[in-house]
Amino acid sequence: MPIFMDRHDVSEEVTAEIVAALHQADLKIQDKYNCRGLTYWFDETRKTAFCLVEAPNEQAIKNMHKDAHGEVPHQIIEVDKHIVASFLGRIEDPQKASNTTLNIINDPAFRTILYIEICPSTWYGTIKQDFLSIVLEVGSILISFEGRLVSKNNRYVLASFKSVSNAVHGALEIKSRFQAYLVDNNLVELKLNIGMYSGVPVSHSKGFFKETITMAKRFSLISEDKLTVSSEVKNLYESELLERTGLSSEIRVVTPNQEDFVRRYFEYLESQWENPALNLSGFCLNLGLSKSQLYRNIIAITGKSPNIFLKEYRLFKALSLLEQNNLTVADIAYKTGFNSAAYFSKCFFNLFGIVPSVFQKQESLQN
Repeated sequence: MPIFMDRHDVSEEVTAEIVAALHQADLKIQDKYNCRGLTYWFDETRKTAFCLVEAPNEQAIKNMHKDAHGEVPHQIIEVDKHIVASFLGRIEDPQKASNTTLNIINDPAFRTILYIEICPSTWYGTIKQDFLSIVLEVGSILISFEGRLVSKNNRYVLASFKSVSNAVHGALEIKSRFQAYLVDNNLVELKLNIGMYSGVPVSHSKGFFKETITMAKRFSLISEDKLTVSSEVKNLYESELLERTGLSSEIRVVTPNQEDFVRRYFEYLESQWENPALNLSGFCLNLGLSKSQLYRNIIAITGKSPNIFLKEYRLFKALSLLEQNNLTVADIAYKTGFNSAAYFSKCFFNLFGIVPSVFQKQESLQN
């Protein structure tokens, strides 16, 4: 049977003991609805609870909750148990928690997500395999900072942390190790894209931690070789350490207004980047900004002009398509919004130091 995670937004009066009692009520009648309650997470600070349930469908979960205690979930999504474990660390109730009868679990599902990717450059072709070896080392770094390695390849790392301060310090340690490697190998121009965002597994976006992962990736694209975090991450970091001293110069904080712009800008970009007719006027119309306002915002956020950022975004997409090796170079050029295969090849070479046809051939031989 499929596995689902549901979200309950509870009132201020609800405690961990109450949630534990509701969970036990589910377990008593779950067989009636062909369900199996695996575990739950409760966040007393944010007043959210998330249940992990094996069930034939969403309606069976709603019926079980309604019959057991009347607390019908606000949202339900289907999930993969292995992915849940990789982010949250468990998929079943702990054998013993803080109460032998209720087995109270006061464990939030709130996580800080770290996304790190090589910043593509003319050094890209020579660093890929070396980065993979560094990625293997990242696993031990994450363990030392109580992080969980969710996924990786020879270009990116995705990790999950309970503690924001551990996430920040772990990210800075990874960046430091990478910079030391670059100095030792005379590759000082190479950089990392590093983004960090915090959130919960089930939000308004369909998908497990989808909104949090999406924003962490977006932050990585505007990172400019700094650890780029939301203002919430900054505030939680300071709260955990009980200090408000200045952050490391290696950390860049995105303000709430900038975060709103990043969200709206990328939502439009991600829906239109394949369109060769996409231009600044389209962005201005969609975002409700003048060209000068758009230009100032993009420069402030990315350090690049809107046209350059759009072009490089398309080239990053093209890079991924070339790695998949399912399309011709010409097909990829047009699919990524370039009107000319020749111009696409020129732009690709200028950014990555290799023409796309040779890069694709190298990828094919390696795979």
